[in-house]
Amino acid sequence: MDFFYLFEPYENIVSRADEAFQQAKEEFPECVQCEPHCADCCHAVFGLFLLEAAFLKRDFDQLGEEEREAALKRGRDADEALEKLEGTLRSFKEDPQMISYSLARARIRCPLLNDHNECVLYPYRPITCRVYGIPTRVRGVPRVCGKAAYKKDQEYRLFDLDEVHRDLHQLSRELLQRAGGKDLEMSTLLFSVSKVIKTPFEELITGIPGWSGTGSPHGP
Repeated sequence: MDFFYLFEPYENIVSRADEAFQQAKEEFPECVQCEPHCADCCHAVFGLFLLEAAFLKRDFDQLGEEEREAALKRGRDADEALEKLEGTLRSFKEDPQMISYSLARARIRCPLLNDHNECVLYPYRPITCRVYGIPTRVRGVPRVCGKAAYKKDQEYRLFDLDEVHRDLHQLSRELLQRAGGKDLEMSTLLFSVSKVIKTPFEELITGIPGWSGTGSPHGP
């Protein structure tokens, strides 16, 4: 199925994210603490919209067999950790604040992070990964990496991830429509990297029965 007409609008979002990160690094170089082999963002819990999942899966399938198998093994470990986290979140189902707190505190290794603390798909990493080290807005709330040196009493430009999520939701819906997906509500869900890389591509882009994702369009 040809969905590459969506590549240009997705690349535009990627460019916005990369430009925002570079601008923040130039304006406040002492605040942005990102450096090679820093893997703090690679242990945060987050999900992918279907469009990002499709592009990530496409690039993952181009890796060598040994590298894919190693990532899939790490993915199984991540799935076990996510199942435990989901159990914790269910116990807080009546307390949205505790759910948000638990998600923010959770540390689960991304299966794309290899033994050298390097992302095996770094050039194709998701938007969340690209802006992790700078101030962002998620669900209307300012957020920033815990290792960053931004000061609480100073105002900084925020990268609006809420806007990005709306764009990714719309593009994911277009992808589902193009692929003949039966449940367009799949476009509102977020899916873990570990589930994405182990799912056959055609099954992924047409919607996965029984998947509940990891959150809403404005999820972690």
